Amino acid sequence: MITTLLLTAALAFPLEDNVRALAAIAGEPNRIGAAGITRDEMPILTIENGAAFDPAATKRRLVLIGGLDGDARSVDAVVAAVRWFKTRASSATRREWTISALPSAHFDPADTLSLTRWITFQAPDLVVTTGGVWDALKGVPCRSIGVGDGLPPSREASANRRSLGGGGQAVPDGAIAALRKILSTPISRSPLHDELIARVLREPLAIAKVLARRYPEAPSISYIPAIAWTQTLRLAALTNDDSLRERVRQQIQPWMSGEKKLFGDRIQLTSVAGTMIFAELAAAGDTAALRLADEAVPLAAARKPTGIAEYGQGWTDDMFMATSVLARASLRPNHQAELDNAARLLIDYAARVQQPNGLFNHASDAPAAWGRGNGFAAFGLMETLTVMPAQHGSRSTLLEIFRRQMMAAKAQQSPDGMWRQIIDEPGAYREETATAMLMTAMARGIRFGWLDRSYLPAVHRAWRALAAHVAGDGTLVDVCASTGGGTTKRYYFDRPAITGADDRGGAMALLAAMDMYELAKSGQSTRQ
Repeated sequence: MITTLLLTAALAFPLEDNVRALAAIAGEPNRIGAAGITRDEMPILTIENGAAFDPAATKRRLVLIGGLDGDARSVDAVVAAVRWFKTRASSATRREWTISALPSAHFDPADTLSLTRWITFQAPDLVVTTGGVWDALKGVPCRSIGVGDGLPPSREASANRRSLGGGGQAVPDGAIAALRKILSTPISRSPLHDELIARVLREPLAIAKVLARRYPEAPSISYIPAIAWTQTLRLAALTNDDSLRERVRQQIQPWMSGEKKLFGDRIQLTSVAGTMIFAELAAAGDTAALRLADEAVPLAAARKPTGIAEYGQGWTDDMFMATSVLARASLRPNHQAELDNAARLLIDYAARVQQPNGLFNHASDAPAAWGRGNGFAAFGLMETLTVMPAQHGSRSTLLEIFRRQMMAAKAQQSPDGMWRQIIDEPGAYREETATAMLMTAMARGIRFGWLDRSYLPAVHRAWRALAAHVAGDGTLVDVCASTGGGTTKRYYFDRPAITGADDRGGAMALLAAMDMYELAKSGQSTRQ
C-alpha cells in the first residue's frame, strides 16, 4: 500500500516564479511540468523527478501535494519542502529518496481524474499532502486509469502548528521537521511502483506479441486495423509465427473474398488508408490483394482544387492516410509517380498547417498542435521518406519539414517522457497515441539517418513511458478518443481519454514496439 500522510503548514501561495526558482536549484527535481489545466486554461504546475519509469533507479519516490484544501499556506509548505530537500536535506536522504511535487492542486471539483492520473504515473512509494486530506481522491481507484488496486484515503500525521510560527508569518521548520522524520522511516517500494517498473522491463517484442494477439478487436477497412494487421505480419515474419499470419488472414477474408465491399457509398480517406494491408500482401505476391490495393491508389492521389485530399478533411490526418497508400504503391511497377504525389501532398499540407516552430496545427482552422495530429504528420513524412530514393527531388524538402517537427517535439516532451494531447500545452493530459507515434517517427529517423543520436534519450524515455501505459493484457491508459477538427484549444483539452481496450491505441503501440525493436537490433540499446 502507498502510505499517505498529512502535513499542515502556514505559508503563502507560490507564484509561477517560485516553481521555476526551485527547478533552477542544482539537483532533482528539476523538470517543470503540469498535472492538468484550469478552466481558464492555466497549467497546474508541477516540479518532477524524471525517473518515474527508470528501471535502474533504486530510490524511493515521494510525491508532495499542496492546496487540496484551498489554503494558501499549504501551497508554500510544498515549495519550502522541495527547497529544503534540494538544499539542506542530508546526502543520505537524497540517496534514498526522489521527490516530485504538485504545489497547488487547484483542480476543478469535478476533475479528480487529472490528479489521480498524475499521482499514479509518478510511481510513488509515499504520498504526502499538506494542508488537506485525501478526500479529493477517496473512492477513486487506480484501476480507473489502468494501474493497481487503488489509492487509499489519507491518514493524518500532523506537524505541530505551533512550531510553524505565529500569526501566519511562519517559517516552515515544523513542516520540514515532520517531513524529515517521515523520510527517515524505512519504507518499502509500493506495489504501484513495482507494477509500473515491471511493465517497463518488458522487451519490445514481448509487448508487441500481446498487442498483436489482441488488436484489432473490431476488424474493418480503416487505417486503425490496417496498422495492427501490417505490424502483426511484420512480427509474424520476425518470429515465424504462422498463428499470427492466420489471425490476419481470417480477419481480412471478407474483403479478400469479395463478401464485403472495400468501400461504402461514401468514400473516406480513413478507409482508403485501410488498404495498406492489401499492399503489404501484394508485395508478397498475392494477386487478389494487389487488385484491392490498386483500387485505392487513385482515391489516395485525388486532390480538390484547393489542394486538399479529395476524400480527406484538410486535417493532418490526411498526411498519413494518403501517403500510407501512395508510398507503398510507388514500390510497384508503373506506380513510381505516386511517390511524387505523396511528396506534393506533404509539402502542400506543411505549407498550410506547420507552425514556424515546427509543430503542426491540426488544420488551418484548428489552431492547436493536437498530439495525434502531429503523429499523423510525422507518420506521413516517415512513410514517404522510408521508400524515397536519396536522389529524389523532394527528399531534402521533406527532411527539412520532418526535422523541424522532430526538433520541436523533442523540446516539448513531458518530464516523464510522454507527449501531450496538445503538444505545447503543459497542462494537457499526457496521451498514449501521440507518444507512440512521435516515438516511432524519431526511432525510425535515427535508424535511417534522418536524425542524429541526440534524439536517442527522448526515444528511450518515450518508450519507457509508453510501456508503462500498456498493461499486461494489452489494455491501455489515456488514449484520446476519435477526434475531428476543433476551432479552439478547449475542444482538444476536453476530448475524452480512453482507458481499457482500444484498437487505435493498441495499433499505435504495436507499431512503436516493432520500431523500437528494430532500433535496438540496429545497434542502439533499448535501455537508456
